[in-house]
Amino acid sequence: MIPLPTLYYFLCYAWNRLPEPAVLQATEAAAFQRPWGLLAQVLLHGTRRLLKQGLPRTFEEQEAELTSLRGRIELAPSLGRGLLARGRALCTFDELEATSPLLRLLALTLGKLATAADLPLALRRELSQLRHRLPGPTAAKAEPQPTAATFRELRRQRLDGQQAFLLHVCELVWLTALPEPTTGGRSRFADFRRDEGLMARLFEQFTRNFFRREQRRYRVYAETIAWQAEASQPDDLNLLPTMLTDTTLDAPDRKIILDTKYYAAALRPRYDRQRLIAPHLYQLYAYLQNQQPAPGQALEGMLLYPAAAQAVDVRYTLGGHPVRVVTLNLHQPWPGIAADLLRLVE
Repeated sequence: MIPLPTLYYFLCYAWNRLPEPAVLQATEAAAFQRPWGLLAQVLLHGTRRLLKQGLPRTFEEQEAELTSLRGRIELAPSLGRGLLARGRALCTFDELEATSPLLRLLALTLGKLATAADLPLALRRELSQLRHRLPGPTAAKAEPQPTAATFRELRRQRLDGQQAFLLHVCELVWLTALPEPTTGGRSRFADFRRDEGLMARLFEQFTRNFFRREQRRYRVYAETIAWQAEASQPDDLNLLPTMLTDTTLDAPDRKIILDTKYYAAALRPRYDRQRLIAPHLYQLYAYLQNQQPAPGQALEGMLLYPAAAQAVDVRYTLGGHPVRVVTLNLHQPWPGIAADLLRLVE
């Protein structure tokens, strides 16, 4: 399991946000050991900053019975209720308010975390108090829980870096929320560090964005590699699978294709011997064989795993290209992790 302070760095780089010392200090001093405690601290810090900056104001549609006309008259309901005879009408109008879909989502998420079964009482109180400072659902009128469509719609909006980061955190909270609350209405959450699919995506994003931010030698991007293939029927080439690298580091004299693999181990037993994971090596080999480096540019490949059961660092020459299979120790303090990553591309 990744330690919580390291997990915070992990999430920040994956979602293009630099870590903040206040969150790190709160995480290191806290009594909780579960990742949703970390997410709670991140949301507390980020939401307080939004409140300090001033809540964004947007036009929200309102509906009310009024004595003076405003906006659009809802004629059928007004007649049905006999409002016109009493000098009133049901009107729909837009009003500028300090609310937005993101703020409502933050309020819902803070409220959800405030019922987490194993968070300290003091932290749950902080979450609840902050939730009541935001516009959002009340006990009398609760909003439905967010869905995948909610997050897709919010991602289409032009959120700044801080707001986009908070959106990612909220989405992770709801992805890990278990459907049934415990006795007493307390919410439960799954430890997303056990979700290999989710952690694989985060590990890929973390690694790529770390190199984008922390070094200047290479241009860093995910690259689509074209197959060096021919077919008697040109349309048959469309059936070939897409080759998309996790991370390509590109300099005039050197190009590294780096594939991240979030697996419990870089080696697997086979016939009573430990061996590298064949499909991972085949995939990287295909990338290298179909790549066309620039003149004078050395091409190499790398498989990067988190170190778990066993540290690995082996080097080969495959198809004329240097290949390295190496593990990264995520259980050491962050300065060591950052230094190890930078040494990989020296």
